[in-house]
Amino acid sequence: MKKETVKFYTAKEVTEILGVSVTTAYRIIKKLNNELSEKGYITIPGKISKRYFEEKVYM
Repeated sequence: MKKETVKFYTAKEVTEILGVSVTTAYRIIKKLNNELSEKGYITIPGKISKRYFEEKVYM
């Protein structure tokens, strides 16, 4: 799969983007995935939608 077609961030990528520990990255992903689940979306544990992440995190 080409890098530009990937639509999710992993904890490693969140760590690099935000400069936080892997544990904190997983906590952030879990929190955002819980928000998406409450809205009725299907989520993938350990990954977060790039679009939703970028919408919720000021970059």
